[in-house]
Amino acid sequence: MTAMQSFVDRLDHPVFVVTVVADGEQAGCMVTFASPCSIKPARFMVWLSTLNRTYRVARSADHLAVHLLGRDQHVLAELFGGETGDRADKFARTHWTPGPGGVPVLDDTLAWFVGRVEGHVDAGDHIGFLLSPVTGEAQEPTEREPLCLSDVADITAGHPVS
Repeated sequence: MTAMQSFVDRLDHPVFVVTVVADGEQAGCMVTFASPCSIKPARFMVWLSTLNRTYRVARSADHLAVHLLGRDQHVLAELFGGETGDRADKFARTHWTPGPGGVPVLDDTLAWFVGRVEGHVDAGDHIGFLLSPVTGEAQEPTEREPLCLSDVADITAGHPVS
């Protein structure tokens, strides 16, 4: 194991579900690489695997939705992390509403925002989507905790991990 892998294995940050619509296609996946990256202006970077259907749809999208799940939403994480949109219609199996530009916004998440795609960064097997927030919502603070990386260790990825 490399020093970098050992470092990364110790992280336990929130995971997200990213959804998108473009050219009449919807897609969504669980994302473990994402972070705010600027305060002024507000910016958020989401990294999508180039092997993932969500990436293929997002390449031509103007907006992406980023959802923060609660620990009680493991089943939703399994759907978006363990299934591939190449074989399953994930949106037929969950509740959502159309957001700006028709981007699917998942119901009952801790928080979500839709961001305009400002640019892309090629980092190898993942492409970064730089997002500028357009709109979003967050639940009032509760005892509900975010779903973290350690909570989804049992989910086998719908696509091979690159």
